[in-house]
Amino acid sequence: MSRSGGAPREIAVPTSVFGSLRRELEEEAGSLPTVRALHGAGYHAGLAAAAAVHHQAGGDAFAMTQSGFWSHLQSYFWKRGWGTLTHRVVHDTVGMLSSTDWAEVVEGAVDPDASCCFSTGFLSGLLSQLAGGPVAVLEVECRTRGGASCDFAFGSEGAIHELDGRLLEGVDLDGALAAL
Repeated sequence: MSRSGGAPREIAVPTSVFGSLRRELEEEAGSLPTVRALHGAGYHAGLAAAAAVHHQAGGDAFAMTQSGFWSHLQSYFWKRGWGTLTHRVVHDTVGMLSSTDWAEVVEGAVDPDASCCFSTGFLSGLLSQLAGGPVAVLEVECRTRGGASCDFAFGSEGAIHELDGRLLEGVDLDGALAAL
């Protein structure tokens, strides 16, 4: 829902909502349905959030320079309590968004199966809406899984699918990116 002439309405909730949602959904539906549900909900929330990004950029986020766009996006997430977010190009077809303090992380927990499923969907929906076409996102490292940061690779569906396949084969991230 948006206010007349403005960005969509937003609310603030404690970051613990992510862990609570995950636990409750896993109890009711199991692990894989939970991942799918959180990713899907995040994707639709990201689609809606794109209007706020455009609005705060003066109506067109893509009228900015590339560095201006990424700076604006970093500010968008920081102001909403998601955490710091940095962007870097890691391959001709893949970019990376990273954070050492991302909000979806379950603090104090180390779970080898956990990841930022809502965030992955959110970033995919947001970037897809802003780009006017599909942008796939894959979390390649997660602090809840014991990583130093949450790292989200993004790019075309083909590139991200290929990257994911190589990672599942046991190739490290640098090797998987080099093989793209």
